[in-house]
Amino acid sequence: MNIAGNRRALRTGALALAVGLVLLAGCKRDADSAAPAPADSAATASPGTVETPAAAEAPVELRDVIENTPQAVVGISYPQDVNRYPGLAKALSDYAAASRAELQQAVDGLGNDKPTMPYELSLSFEKVLDTPQMVVISADGSRYTGGAHGEPLVARFVWLPEQQQMLTADKLIADAKGWDVVSDYVADQLKERVATRLSSEDMEPGQLQESLRSASRMIADGTEASADNFSQFQPLTDASGHINAVRFVFPPYQVGPYSDGTQTVDVPASVLAPHVAPAYAGLFAKG
Repeated sequence: MNIAGNRRALRTGALALAVGLVLLAGCKRDADSAAPAPADSAATASPGTVETPAAAEAPVELRDVIENTPQAVVGISYPQDVNRYPGLAKALSDYAAASRAELQQAVDGLGNDKPTMPYELSLSFEKVLDTPQMVVISADGSRYTGGAHGEPLVARFVWLPEQQQMLTADKLIADAKGWDVVSDYVADQLKERVATRLSSEDMEPGQLQESLRSASRMIADGTEASADNFSQFQPLTDASGHINAVRFVFPPYQVGPYSDGTQTVDVPASVLAPHVAPAYAGLFAKG
């Protein structure tokens, strides 16, 4: 299928998904009440004084989006009950808003011109884990603003309901030694994977070695030992709800060419646990 055909198929699929979710979720969400914002436990009044409490920030109410204009098509879908977690809902809303702002900037740059193919934002948030300890949301999609193909959108959100906070990579592993271990493990897995794939292709020995060197350089750059390079991750849990591995997610271009797509590597808890910050050690399986 040619590029235009792919885009039409993607646009049609995104619109159909968004329309279906809007019709299904609309009735339910109208009946849901917004979750109250958490109280600020640090705000205390001094004896003999009366303080006027600051206005709490209104919880974000996430609703699916479907828009279609001659210049742009937008389709965004959310899990139905994510509004139960106001902090998580706000993070998803902020990500979607930033993605839309990038699209709008490109549309504004068109002026009165009409693109050959409408610009497009297709973004789907899905719940991939829901336990009392963790709620994990995946965000996958693309933003097309001209060119050969769209820009991939890949993100993961790990929400801790009991702490009412997001678990981020820099919190999960706070020391450089831990990231060295993660970097080495992930790079080895990716290099082994690409070596196996390239070896199965019909290449001259010289071409094979050059392809391996090029792939290894890209992997080394994309897995350098820092939290930023491993910011997209999702915990994998056992039957008891404890983390037995962490899946690190790498969008196209980070550790391989666009044609390789989104890549993932699962790092076992046995590798991670010695380097996990003490505050989160209880989330991991023991032994």
